[in-house]
Amino acid sequence: MPYRNLKPTYGNFILIFVGIKILFNLLAISHFGFHRDELLHLALGDHLDWGYKEVPPFIAFLAGIVNHVFGSSLVAARVFPTLFAAMMVWFTGKLVVEFGGRRLAITIACLTLIFSPAFAASDYLFQPVIFDQFWWLVTVCLLVKYLHTRNVNYMYLLGVAVGLGILTKYTMVFFVVALVIGLLISKQRKVLWSKPFLISALIAFIIVLPNFIWQLTHHMPVFTHMSTLQKYQLDKNDPFDFIKQQFLVHGVGLFVWAIGLLCLFGSYKLRKYMFLGIAYLVVFAFLLKMNGKAYYLFPAYPMLFAAGAYMIERWVKTSWRILRGAIIVFLTLPNLIFFPIVLPFLTLNETLAYTKWAMEKMPALNFIVTWEDKKQHPLTQDYADMLSWEEMVAKTAKIYFSLTPEEQAHTIIFADNYGEGGAFQHFGPKYHLPSIICLNSSFALWAPATMAPKNIIYVSDDKDVSDLKPVSASIELKDEITDPLAREYGTGIFLLKGMKPAITKIYEQSLKQKLSE
Repeated sequence: MPYRNLKPTYGNFILIFVGIKILFNLLAISHFGFHRDELLHLALGDHLDWGYKEVPPFIAFLAGIVNHVFGSSLVAARVFPTLFAAMMVWFTGKLVVEFGGRRLAITIACLTLIFSPAFAASDYLFQPVIFDQFWWLVTVCLLVKYLHTRNVNYMYLLGVAVGLGILTKYTMVFFVVALVIGLLISKQRKVLWSKPFLISALIAFIIVLPNFIWQLTHHMPVFTHMSTLQKYQLDKNDPFDFIKQQFLVHGVGLFVWAIGLLCLFGSYKLRKYMFLGIAYLVVFAFLLKMNGKAYYLFPAYPMLFAAGAYMIERWVKTSWRILRGAIIVFLTLPNLIFFPIVLPFLTLNETLAYTKWAMEKMPALNFIVTWEDKKQHPLTQDYADMLSWEEMVAKTAKIYFSLTPEEQAHTIIFADNYGEGGAFQHFGPKYHLPSIICLNSSFALWAPATMAPKNIIYVSDDKDVSDLKPVSASIELKDEITDPLAREYGTGIFLLKGMKPAITKIYEQSLKQKLSE
């Protein structure tokens, strides 16, 4: 007799929480401005390919849709993050149902996800982070569903999810390895030797193959990117901070995921899903060893929220309505105190005032406003990364059009980092500027093979440009970013005139080096 799912699906009930998540994202969807990473990812959409220096191609495909269908507004860029964040709530609720949970468990799990400061902060920006979280969760849901039904279609779809997950962010590889280790240790290990699993692995491999070929033909930039990240960012991370932040970033959601993790090992009802707990610990240990950033582990938490919510529901009798309501309030609403710091629905001045108050009252949370430079600032780094981009382009345009038409014809605009490059690619057409040249990140892939300008407008956050004096007749700092809240504060806009022929060779050598990395 074929498998029939006679359990309630609670689809309409879960949709309530999907709506709440969409509403929260809409409150922040148009505030502050584009994040530097958003500008880079939107630029990828104008140069579709099977790979890039810093990310796989999935987000570029979405960016292509945004650029050519939705438009160039901030709201348009954040449509996909909002949709995927809403679907994460849906799959979290469905995972609870697969565990055997009912309305209380669904409520706790979905609201824990929605009110988690970590997910509120990461699920509205057009970055691979939200899509990475989504594919991890879908992978877990499909695996659990397959174990319940033995319907091979779920295993084949799992292969699709893994493949698309790897095309979204390479961290999916770590999670898949962790899941395999978890299955090997648990009683579910026989799944790994089944024909459906091998076909699923083949499906994932076929999906990822074009990106793998691209990596091979471009000198495997993924390893250069990881090496650079390890050298200049991850090495500065304190393993103790990584551990501490895992216990803080979800606020009171800590109680839900901690219960879920413990019960995946200790509860008879959840023991058959122990491989999920093992996978979490494996990824945790790996990221700890590699000095990973706290948010790298975020995608592993929805499955723990679902497990924890299921166990809490089992412990609370249906007749204890007041207690059930109190549990929901306790496990969700206190996190609202963090929302203005992580979700930009207040004005900038209101956010500044609130952040200052929160850091004074809750000094343990100062890591939220601690940037990669390990210093504390008035705003979070994400908020600071959303400021002054159009100001930079507008000031550059003023300088460019102060030149004579003849000078403009022999002037290029050169940006020092990918945020600046993305800003010019996005806002440049509005100000009628020529195409930006940048050798940072994937912009090197699209840079011209050579150049021989008479003048350069150079945008750089490095005020020391003395190394350019030998190849130019004059260097003048014409303007700079003046907003002290912006991460690009102090970035200079230089006008270099009378460029000498040697600049061509220097440029070509720099481009060659960037393309070989």
